[in-house]
Amino acid sequence: MNALPWWRGAVIYQIYPRSFLDTNGDGVGDLPGIVERLDYVAGLGVDAIWIAPFFTSPMADFGYDIADYRDVDPMFGTLADFDCLLAEAHKRGLKVMIDQVLSHTSIEHAWFRESRQSRDNDKADWYVWADAKPDGTAPNNWMSIFGGPAWHWEPRRGQYYLHNFLADQPDLNFHNPKVRDAVLDNVRFWLDRGVDGFRLDSINFCYHDAQLRDNPAKPQDQRVGRGFRPDNPYAFQYHYYNNTQPENLAFLDRLRALLDEYPDSTALGEISSEDSLATLGEYTNGKRLHMGYSFELLTEDFNAAHIRETVRNLESHMPDGWPCWAISNHDVERVVTRWGGVDAPPHLANQLTALVCSLRGSVCVYQGEELGLSEADVPYEQLQDPYGITFWPNFKGRDGCRTPMPWGEGEHGDFSAGTPWLPVPDTHRALAVSRQEGDADSMLHGFRAFMAWRHTQPALRWGDIRMLDSAEPLLAFTRSFEGETVLACFNLSDQPLDVDAPVDTPLEAMNAARLVQGEIADGRLRLPSYGVLFARVKG
Repeated sequence: MNALPWWRGAVIYQIYPRSFLDTNGDGVGDLPGIVERLDYVAGLGVDAIWIAPFFTSPMADFGYDIADYRDVDPMFGTLADFDCLLAEAHKRGLKVMIDQVLSHTSIEHAWFRESRQSRDNDKADWYVWADAKPDGTAPNNWMSIFGGPAWHWEPRRGQYYLHNFLADQPDLNFHNPKVRDAVLDNVRFWLDRGVDGFRLDSINFCYHDAQLRDNPAKPQDQRVGRGFRPDNPYAFQYHYYNNTQPENLAFLDRLRALLDEYPDSTALGEISSEDSLATLGEYTNGKRLHMGYSFELLTEDFNAAHIRETVRNLESHMPDGWPCWAISNHDVERVVTRWGGVDAPPHLANQLTALVCSLRGSVCVYQGEELGLSEADVPYEQLQDPYGITFWPNFKGRDGCRTPMPWGEGEHGDFSAGTPWLPVPDTHRALAVSRQEGDADSMLHGFRAFMAWRHTQPALRWGDIRMLDSAEPLLAFTRSFEGETVLACFNLSDQPLDVDAPVDTPLEAMNAARLVQGEIADGRLRLPSYGVLFARVKG
């Protein structure tokens, strides 16, 4: 077991720095705020933290539009603050992963400011530029995931540039070897600084089709995908040419070779493609990414069949790779609301944590999940997310999952002495850390207890998985490691469940630390509403 890398089976706590803790009263969280709460994070029993972008940025997409990959935006602090954070996290046994946004930059990046000036400067071919069609329209039919065409006119060059996301996020031209070298140099900068790994944003978007071929139309009944809605024109196409190109595999080989120069470093790739599970398998095969992260459980589908088939499909596509699961992040509705609805019982949060942390793979847990935070209802006049503003009212954007952490019950949840960049709802202040610390039966204590128990279960951390056939609403699977097999069962409904055990071998119930647990009687499982049962499989 000691030979296994730290990231395999790790629980990674995602911190969205804008909303974690504000220490200077400007209403925006910062790196010193993360340092101030590292004891809290370490006390959760997680293995690592992943920090969303804190780099220099005009914040058109809240840090995912990077103007300087090697510096900290003054809003969040300084490089010295980051070095302090890294050192303090390591003192507490926490690994530190940071976002890297490799496929695009901000329009304010020095590379783009030079590239846009003319067709013959040193950075002229560092971005994806193309001439207009004879009638002045865009070079092809590619669409932006944020809505509308993926091309923006630049009069200084008399050309269009590609942006798969906001127009403020021009795509780099990875067909240019100088771009690839410069991008990897930026990655090396943070490895030299001592980070333990990277979460690679939209890693399958690095390359585009060099021939700029049109994407084919997608029939209306197939306009579904992960990370976008069917009413978004992005859903109207098969995205065969604007991302997930074969050239990206060689780049991933180079990226992995760089990481291998730094023992124990890791890379987690975020992937959303026409066949995300197949791409995950391809990107984690051999010496490429250590882990793959998809949107398959970040959907509204909450039933045993969807989870079971998702895991089976991933396992079939990733025989050599290692998955990383998430049920919440900074881009989707919070899972308690998404899967439990507005009247979800408090213990559902702990059940969902136990579920995702029992699958084969590593896990990303989003800040606030340990408190059972629900999706916040942010009124239109207070929206900050350009995605939500564009698609209002059908889609309210991502602000509802990005509201500040409620540390106390005071004004603004003790997140900031100033006015927060997003409001803190009263429902969240009622779930504040300070209140849950004083309640032995709280979700926070339940989260800690399960994490401590999971650390004692090698089968749940590193074992193989076998999904078992079962009728709704029972989700059941086994995890096996070094001769021990554990059965995990979850009642995904708000009604008690009494069913035959999904295995024929004798079972010994295990006490899984403060979860709402079921029991075994005469070969049957009795699970309460949103209940959990772990059992050791004997024989």
